[in-house]
Amino acid sequence: MAASEAEVVIIGCGISGIAAAHKLLKAGFENVRILEATARSGGRIKTDKLGNCITEIGASYIHGPSEENPVFCLARGYGLLDPEALKPENQAMDVGESPPMVSSWFSSSGQRLKDKQMDSALEMFEKIVDDTEQYENRRETPWASVGHFIRETARQRAAKRWKGKDEATRKLLMCAVSTMLKVECCSSATHSMDELDLAGFSMYEDLKGLDCTFPNGFEGLIKNLMSELPSDLVTYNRPVRCVHWNNSESGVNTVTVECDDGERIAADHVIVTVPLGYLKKHHSTLFSPPLPAHKLHSIQKLGFGTCNKIYVEFETPWWDADCDVIYLVWEDEEDISDQVSDISKYWIKKMASFTVLKPAQKNSHVLCGWIAGHESEYMETLPEEEVRQAITQLVRTFTGKPTITPKRILRSQWFHDPWTCGSYSHPAIGCSAQDLKNMMGPLPTKGSKSQPLQVLFAGEATHPCYYSSVHGALLTGWREADRLISHYISMSRQPDQTN
Repeated sequence: MAASEAEVVIIGCGISGIAAAHKLLKAGFENVRILEATARSGGRIKTDKLGNCITEIGASYIHGPSEENPVFCLARGYGLLDPEALKPENQAMDVGESPPMVSSWFSSSGQRLKDKQMDSALEMFEKIVDDTEQYENRRETPWASVGHFIRETARQRAAKRWKGKDEATRKLLMCAVSTMLKVECCSSATHSMDELDLAGFSMYEDLKGLDCTFPNGFEGLIKNLMSELPSDLVTYNRPVRCVHWNNSESGVNTVTVECDDGERIAADHVIVTVPLGYLKKHHSTLFSPPLPAHKLHSIQKLGFGTCNKIYVEFETPWWDADCDVIYLVWEDEEDISDQVSDISKYWIKKMASFTVLKPAQKNSHVLCGWIAGHESEYMETLPEEEVRQAITQLVRTFTGKPTITPKRILRSQWFHDPWTCGSYSHPAIGCSAQDLKNMMGPLPTKGSKSQPLQVLFAGEATHPCYYSSVHGALLTGWREADRLISHYISMSRQPDQTN
């Protein structure tokens, strides 16, 4: 069979599904179709507005905008970035996940703290996170988790580093480490850093470049990519109930995609791009026969958690004009903790930072609050007005200004989105590079006598070192398209067996 005759169904119209479709069509595949469960393209890329300010409900940043990052290259080609992001010096910066930012610190007693003093806690914390790299690929470590390593190392270093400081200052700096631990939970979309594997934590690789945003919204990238695809390629509001694979008795096609509405679509290949959160919840009904044991094991081993954003608009800014990020330090957290004791009462304590949206629109002053874990999932269940009141109280407590009142808020609710069931993946305890390899492996497995490449897997949780990122998701879509392209090239080179 020629590539032009192969029937390919892609499940999910996020960036990995779109990327796969693009590449297949360019390579001469003529029968490609995307099935999307929702009414829109983009998946976890979703742009909205609060007042006249553009907000990202999903992905916010291009992490590592440089020549190695395909998202950056596409965005540049479509003219979607600010001139600043395109500067060679910005692309050359090697800052990892910690870009230089002007920070402001506030305490729960309503005090504006000395930024220079508090930044020493931030610097120490970032150095400790960098030091996790020494445990890469080491299955045996003296630490139970990333959280365990950070807490114990912070206590040891603080004892030496802040030895000459008074007790109150030392206590405050340790509380700041708790703040940073909660911020780090947002980076990994985890409930606690105690849930992250120390050896696995360093599997993620940073790209060079100073993180940047899309001035007019990340969805602009999706719109440009979609405009280059045939308009009838995607069927929206078409959830898939089950992928029936290894149907050797069915004749020509070996895969049948059964939709929720009863439609059955015959295919030679299916590329599954659904989020890991959805796979964790629905794998038992989504595949028939069930996924093989190694695949199931890795789906369970990999972590998938929630990180939400709450955008808050104010009449006037209460932060400095040059401020990039605001950190909130609770003065009762010197024991270094990233979880609260009673989620229903204290969920708001998990929100440890706000980033300042820039450039500010005229008369629009917006902060983005970050919150991860079960506290974040609980927040999603509350009425919007209750969330607004909690943030009002939080801001008043930390600034010591009892009249500050947010105009309105806008929040993400990824955990209760039935098609994502969370935000993005992370290496949970016991997770290894082999699990990420298992995630990306097609079915049937090598060595099987069945037709190969019936079910392929793409999406951020299937990338070995760029998991949790948009560029990782994009690259996996290309990877699976390349897998099919290579398959048909090798088929065309084999001698014709029909004569």
